[in-house]
Amino acid sequence: MGRQLKGLTPHLIDFINQQKLFFVATAMEEGSVNLSPKGLDSLRVIDENRVIWLNLTGSGNETAVHLAHKNRITLMFCAFEGDPIILRLYGKAEIYPYKSEPWKEYIDMFPNIAGGRQLVDVQVEKVQISCGMGVPIMEFKGHRKELVDWAENQGETGLKKYWQKKNTTSLDGHTTSFE
Repeated sequence: MGRQLKGLTPHLIDFINQQKLFFVATAMEEGSVNLSPKGLDSLRVIDENRVIWLNLTGSGNETAVHLAHKNRITLMFCAFEGDPIILRLYGKAEIYPYKSEPWKEYIDMFPNIAGGRQLVDVQVEKVQISCGMGVPIMEFKGHRKELVDWAENQGETGLKKYWQKKNTTSLDGHTTSFE
């Protein structure tokens, strides 16, 4: 069993800031559990009980659909180098759609990454630290460019069309909008 805390410590905030990859899990009362990898420079720690990340355009939008129906969320970080650690953040999340007022308030915290479609604001209720001794040691070679290149080629109009066509219905048939 891991150690539980009520919030992030400075050491854990440093750990998060060094990570190149994190995972997000969401679920409604019934249906599929969604687990997504997230990368690039897309996450910011606001304080010991709040993180926000820039959710980029992908093939689906399960996270946003799930959060619109049930706002529980888990983020997981794994050390692939250095001391073995797995860090989980449990909490409630709110989605800020593209160019909404909260989007405009927080988007400048992030580099300009093409394809940003939402900000996800997580209120961290519980932090769990466990050993990562079973996680392999891996070497980071760089971020993939394909997603950002694709989004840049789409432009804002193309991205909005893609969102409406591909990102409004979950695997289980639930819907959300980008308004």
